[in-house]
Amino acid sequence: MYSHLFSPLTVNTLTLRNRVAYPSLGLLFSYDTKLNDKYYRFFEEMARGGAGIVTVGPVGVDFIGSGFVPLSLAQDESIDDFAKAARLIRDQGASPWTQLFHGGAYTHPFLINNDTPMAPSAVFSKYSKTTPKEMSREDIRGVQTAFADAAARAREAGFEGVEIIGSAGYLITQFLSPLKNLREDEYGGSFENRVRYPREIIEMIRERVGPDYPIGVRMAGNDFVAGSTTDETTPRVARVYEAAGADILNVTGGWHESKIPQLPMDLPRSGFSFLAMNIKQAVSIPVMASNRITTPDQAEKILRDGQADMVNLGRVLIADPFWPEKAKRGKPEEIRPCVACSQGCTDELFNGRPVSCIGNARAGFEGDRNILPAKDPGKIMIAGAGVAGLEAAVTAARAGHSVTLYDKASDIGGQLFIAAAPPHKGELLEYLRYYRAMLKKYKIPVKLNTEVTRELIEKESPDHLIIAQGAAPLAPPIDGIDDTSVRSSWDVLARDPALGKRVAVIGGGAVGLETAHFVAVKGCLTPEMLHFLVTYDALDQDRLHQYMFKGTSEVTVFEMLEKAGQDVGKSTRWILMGNLERHGVEIRTSAKVMSVKNGAVTFELGGDIKTENFDTVIMAAGSRAVNTLEPVAKALEIPCSVIGDSLKVGRINDAIHGGFLTAANL
Repeated sequence: MYSHLFSPLTVNTLTLRNRVAYPSLGLLFSYDTKLNDKYYRFFEEMARGGAGIVTVGPVGVDFIGSGFVPLSLAQDESIDDFAKAARLIRDQGASPWTQLFHGGAYTHPFLINNDTPMAPSAVFSKYSKTTPKEMSREDIRGVQTAFADAAARAREAGFEGVEIIGSAGYLITQFLSPLKNLREDEYGGSFENRVRYPREIIEMIRERVGPDYPIGVRMAGNDFVAGSTTDETTPRVARVYEAAGADILNVTGGWHESKIPQLPMDLPRSGFSFLAMNIKQAVSIPVMASNRITTPDQAEKILRDGQADMVNLGRVLIADPFWPEKAKRGKPEEIRPCVACSQGCTDELFNGRPVSCIGNARAGFEGDRNILPAKDPGKIMIAGAGVAGLEAAVTAARAGHSVTLYDKASDIGGQLFIAAAPPHKGELLEYLRYYRAMLKKYKIPVKLNTEVTRELIEKESPDHLIIAQGAAPLAPPIDGIDDTSVRSSWDVLARDPALGKRVAVIGGGAVGLETAHFVAVKGCLTPEMLHFLVTYDALDQDRLHQYMFKGTSEVTVFEMLEKAGQDVGKSTRWILMGNLERHGVEIRTSAKVMSVKNGAVTFELGGDIKTENFDTVIMAAGSRAVNTLEPVAKALEIPCSVIGDSLKVGRINDAIHGGFLTAANL
């Protein structure tokens, strides 16, 4: 079915079982540079799922470049622990690799005991918020030697390949970039001088590990930072890497400080594969494509069309390590999706917490959260087919219980349809594809258009009732909340009604801002129409820009707090706020709405009372839990559990993880 994806690939003398790679991703499963059982279980499961390469990393090569938290191969004493990881991966049929890392100016001072990080030049870093020390020639040689030493340790530990990170804005890209490298010696100035540093690292590693050992480089296809390296130059870089001894190139997008989204839903699926193709056309060694490659069909097409020789599936494999295995046996519909939300992975890292996944309750908990056969299988009744109820149903059925799922709506999904309505949020509907497949696989009866009542519970007489009724829009104490001009954000997102020219959104949290974005794009050029107009040079760039971002409604958001979007993840908030600004959405913070009457919104701002007229007012002031069945279950003396928003209004991860844990522990 996927003949290219599951064909072997030879890298130097190493033959891989397929073209799927799990790349290096920070996981933060420890805070002491050391591997532990949490890492071992994670990588073992990643290999068991069928990937061709499983990469452990990023792994620091010295202290000043990574600090006291990330994994490290800077000392010989780490070899035994890494040998165990390599063995666990290899025993599952995957090839164990490790990625060697040095952050350069991106190293946060607190990670190196408030020392000053090193970089090619003393240029302030927006990422680490510090000015690094310019590296001396001795520093340069010392770090190069550290890379070579770490590579030798990786080989001794049994890893079958090493990858050097030369992307994302870290040390190697800093040497390559004319924006960050202001040196006037043999490591700065001309292209040949700026590429000298990584070239010498590759050459030194090759000398240490020998001619037959695979060496890879993860490189930026384009830095996506003004004044830095672009895709016009990166093919030259790739040719230097190949000549120096690299055996495979792993091509990704830009730097951490880039203003071009690299990971979230805003980036179209396989959006940066063209960068891999650009590099592949310049070299003769294998090339990997990265970023937002989500489905087997996409991966197969990238390989079939000759854009790359291998695909990296990072967060996709965190969401479902068995992506390769399911694709190979022709069951892509059973793959648990990565929806590119960044909430369980990137946002958690930014908050100093271990990586997890909103849709996969086992990610990061492989040794703790397992579905064991039920000792006493029972009849389970689940009220509500949102994601909490769906996850509970599938988990309970996998454990051997007899499960029936009920919902008063005409389809499963609950609030997913609302959550997926704003621009760039449609990936969330992939959960429906997944749960439909799993309901079918485990033959779970689904009773739609059926409200769970006391009479129904009495009739079915379940051994356990799981309550997942969800939430409802919250009506805040605002005078005139029932005014005819007022609609709820849920209604607007679900029904997409006609709206007026001037629209007010009351509430500047995530739901309010996404609703404002939903309204602001109405009437704007669609991607298809934009492509048509650009193809035929129909309009100049300025006019295209106007039609792209000016729609049929003018939107104003009222938020009573000092800052809007405080419940939006750190890794995506800047993207949402930028989109709102581009579409001309006005956000008024510290603005307390007092009343609404015939579209007139009266609010307090800066001690003044003001009134403005709007054609439509949208209420986005939060949600309230719905749980009418718990008292019924208690009265009938039927054991029950409350999950999802019925327990406490939260996010998708609360619903899915709660559904899993409740059902697994029945």
